[in-house]
Amino acid sequence: MSSRRLMFVVNNPAFFMSHRVPVALAAQRAGYDVHVATMDGPAVADIQALGMTHHAIPMTRSGKHPLQELGTLLALLRLFRRVRPHVVHLVTIKPVLYGGIAARLARVPGMVAAISGLGFVFLSQSLKMRMVRSVVARLYRVALGHPNSRVIFQNTSDRDKLKSLGAVRDEQVVIIRGAGVDLNAYRALPEPPAPPVVVTMVARLLRDKGVQEFVQAASLLRERGVPVTMQLVGGVDAGNPASATQAEVEAWQREGAVQALGERSDIAELYAACHIAVLPSYREGLPKSLIEAAACGRAVVTTDVPGCRDAIEPDETGLLVPVRDARALADAIERLAEDAALRQSMGAAGRVLAEREFNIERVARIHVELYDALSG
Repeated sequence: MSSRRLMFVVNNPAFFMSHRVPVALAAQRAGYDVHVATMDGPAVADIQALGMTHHAIPMTRSGKHPLQELGTLLALLRLFRRVRPHVVHLVTIKPVLYGGIAARLARVPGMVAAISGLGFVFLSQSLKMRMVRSVVARLYRVALGHPNSRVIFQNTSDRDKLKSLGAVRDEQVVIIRGAGVDLNAYRALPEPPAPPVVVTMVARLLRDKGVQEFVQAASLLRERGVPVTMQLVGGVDAGNPASATQAEVEAWQREGAVQALGERSDIAELYAACHIAVLPSYREGLPKSLIEAAACGRAVVTTDVPGCRDAIEPDETGLLVPVRDARALADAIERLAEDAALRQSMGAAGRVLAEREFNIERVARIHVELYDALSG
């Protein structure tokens, strides 16, 4: 029997490498012939080096041009008909919507859709976005209507939202808290000496990640004389309307309340060198940075919103604060900065949580079992 074909559809090849490779490798070890369809980009060579077949598909970051969007859908339909995968695994919003419709039209036997957050469309209350939301809700109903499918949610809020839209059936739902973390690469090491207490936020520098509140909290803590070093780790995202600009980042640096370290790949080392991990985001699927912080045994301060609250055990591995509230954020950071015993006990509990829920080997095993069930 020829090996079963599994095809991942992801918008960005770099995202596949950062978030989905361990699962794809586990599928490969289980005997699947793994294909990956993404936009073109430098990371394509990395995918091919793993022995996976790459297919370039046209996909834009924004959804402003209906003809381009239709082009993406048709490209996926042609690809599925040509390669004839046994299972497709669709990751992030556009691949789920267009790939789900294409999978039904191409009669792909099995489909996994990963909902890693519902995105800007479900956050904004503007009239335009409410209209877009009604269109997207219809698309979800069609895309997730595949008869032999599973829909993976990272938190219960997103599940409840799509259930309320009539887009998912109970028997489709699988909850997996995040993309998983390699517990050997992200080890729990003792805190460095303090003061200063080092506070690290790892995220793209987007407004809806709470970057403005982080900078404001840093200014408040400096006014109060709290001995903290506030680090921003992440790059500006020129293609995203919610991104901070390079000029803003340079101004923050000049003001001296935060250190902007830019994009970094040594996240485990940065967490090992810090005391507190922070993410004041407005909404998430389940943030990878907080899973990694838990694995590294660091106490967390994050917002009481879908995704973020699901990445911690409140008051056990971290503190929850109201969204868009820089003062509450500063208060929570100050509390942990001044209470080493609380901070360290939360960090230790975070590692236990990571071992129980976030271990990449467990996450990969669950995925492969889903592929097996759907491919018959």
